[in-house]
Amino acid sequence: MTDDTALEAALTAIAERGAIGERSLPVAIAHADQFVAAVPAAARRLVDLGSGGGLPGLVVAVRCPWLHVTLVERRTRRADLLLRAVRSLALTARVTVVADDVQVVATATPHSFDVVTARSFAAPPLTARWAGELLVAGGVLVVSEPPTDVAERWPNDVLAAAGLADQGREQGIRRFLKV
Repeated sequence: MTDDTALEAALTAIAERGAIGERSLPVAIAHADQFVAAVPAAARRLVDLGSGGGLPGLVVAVRCPWLHVTLVERRTRRADLLLRAVRSLALTARVTVVADDVQVVATATPHSFDVVTARSFAAPPLTARWAGELLVAGGVLVVSEPPTDVAERWPNDVLAAAGLADQGREQGIRRFLKV
């Protein structure tokens, strides 16, 4: 079993400042672990869009020590909280916090990431667009989905424009492959 003491402490500090709305951090961490399970073993670079309070980004960073993780959060206050958490978890050597819009990251480092994660980032067309800009060929987009699966949520034309192929949904997580 994983000792999540440090992770829970870091997330609690963020939650106490209002950046995490989940009532149960263990449940939120368990949900983030579904993102971890979707990360391919060969992946080396991951970007988390709209990192907010660090879910799933911080959990992925802790669980996947081989990954270089970029947390993108345009709200300066939340980006500062993420940076504090990264320091408290001793992740500064491989986790970067970008306090800016995802467009800045996509412009600076297009097609540079093996994995894009997104939990409550934006509507599917916008998420697909930026993931398409950020992912390498063969990379994966991993997103959190609402409880009810709606096929029309990810229109085929939107996915095609971003170069993404739907790989299916499992336990509220959907994966897309960059083709």
